[in-house]
Amino acid sequence: MKHVQLITDGACKGNPGRGGWACILRFGEVKREVFGCSPYTTNNRMELAAAIEGLKRLKETCTVEVVTDSEYVLKGITQWIEGWKKRGWMTAAKKPVNNQDLWIMLDGLANQHKTQWNWTKGHASHEDNNRCDELASRAAEEQVSSEKAPQDLYRKNAND
Repeated sequence: MKHVQLITDGACKGNPGRGGWACILRFGEVKREVFGCSPYTTNNRMELAAAIEGLKRLKETCTVEVVTDSEYVLKGITQWIEGWKKRGWMTAAKKPVNNQDLWIMLDGLANQHKTQWNWTKGHASHEDNNRCDELASRAAEEQVSSEKAPQDLYRKNAND
């Protein structure tokens, strides 16, 4: 099974506001940068979008090390999601889970692979995370994408 490293980051100019996401996929010496935007979204939706879009680009089952600076994404996918599913997508406080649509997508994609989730401090010494921050911030500010990516999918929705 191939081992891929997926580094992710999201950005938002205003929260909610114009958003951007970015990820870097590494397989051996191959490096691929992907980024996209949404005209009206939240920072958490952009953090989730970065992980989703990175996993979408994998064409076969892989061992994936996901590196994120978002504790929301890390804790959500490794600690909270099973409880949310058992409670019918309700939090422990009996409120609907924010961004349920994206959590469902991320869960489905992550379960297609052997995933390991790691946290890195944002704006620190992780070179690829810093590059993702640059790309996500640019995507948010300029509303640009590296390729045709679905922007409406990541718009802020009524559940936020």
